[in-house]
Amino acid sequence: MIRNNSIFSRLIPLAMLLLAVVLSGGLSGCSNERQLTPTAPETIRNVAVQSVPRADVPDLLEAAGTVRAAETTQLASQMMGNIVELRVHEGDRVQRGQVLAVIDDAQPRAAVERATSAVNAAEQEVAASDSDLTLAQSTLNRYQNLYDKKSVSPQEFDEVKARYQAALAHRDMTRAGQAQANAALAQVRTSFSYTRILAPFDGVITEKKADPGTLASPGLPIFTVEGLGRYRLEAAVNENDLRYVRMGEQAPVVVDALDSTELRGKVVQIVPAADPGSRSFLVKIELPADVRLRSGLFGRAQFSRGERSSLLIPQSAVVERGQLQGVYVLDLNRIASLRYVTLGKKSGTQVEVLAGLQEGERLVTKPGELDLNSKRIEAQ
Repeated sequence: MIRNNSIFSRLIPLAMLLLAVVLSGGLSGCSNERQLTPTAPETIRNVAVQSVPRADVPDLLEAAGTVRAAETTQLASQMMGNIVELRVHEGDRVQRGQVLAVIDDAQPRAAVERATSAVNAAEQEVAASDSDLTLAQSTLNRYQNLYDKKSVSPQEFDEVKARYQAALAHRDMTRAGQAQANAALAQVRTSFSYTRILAPFDGVITEKKADPGTLASPGLPIFTVEGLGRYRLEAAVNENDLRYVRMGEQAPVVVDALDSTELRGKVVQIVPAADPGSRSFLVKIELPADVRLRSGLFGRAQFSRGERSSLLIPQSAVVERGQLQGVYVLDLNRIASLRYVTLGKKSGTQVEVLAGLQEGERLVTKPGELDLNSKRIEAQ
């Protein structure tokens, strides 16, 4: 009896262990069954959906360039001398003929005064020679009458005639001297005018390259002046694409600084020589008047190359995620997933898709601010 109780006491813990294992396995199985049960996706109804179409779009050649003033020049002194005064600064508007800078004019002014005195002296010599010639002419006329009447000898007449010819030659010489003095005066006055740097046309000062006290010399720029109101886009076109650019044609130009406003430009010049480094040609496109235009702005001109096939989607379908752009695409079960795409040019309310979508795929056209990822979409 005691032996049976001992066996029974050993069997009870073993039975309890087996029962715990069975119960644990059962509970684990129930837990796994609950985890494997799929959760039904949330359904969003009345959503606008469309298939991705393929369409012909304009094939445009885009040429980047810089806006330049149609009239621009660098002003330099035509003589050597110290700059004593600058009358304008960057941003100042100037008028044609306005004095912009003054060069030291002490020596040119002295030269003008000397030349003026020489001209006055020459005028007095001419006046004196004219008087002498007038007297000699009168004397010759009187002796001519006397000679005709045989009242004077031929020798006396010849002497009077010789004095007249000498007076005439002296008068001509003084007039030549006067012409030389006037020419010298004009020359020194021209040199004196070089002490004043003038605006060549109406415009604005865009750059000042010197200060008072600087030694000005011929060819050393002092100012840069640009004309007002007329601007051009100078764009580089690759040698292989130059055939799409024609003189006189209208070309849309987009300047980013003008809120990407499209301007209607006109090709006015194609520089015939290519840049040997970039193998591109410089094309100048005249822009319409716009007070917002400034020299140095970045712009892009567009030239037509015909048409090409492309995928187009509504701009409203694009979802912004930081610097990335995506669209909600539906699978065969109408489950939406956000797919990032590469976009191209806009065309009205449509935008071109360069990569990330295929023709015929269905996408949500107006997701707005909704998070549709992994949700079932019921179209309108």
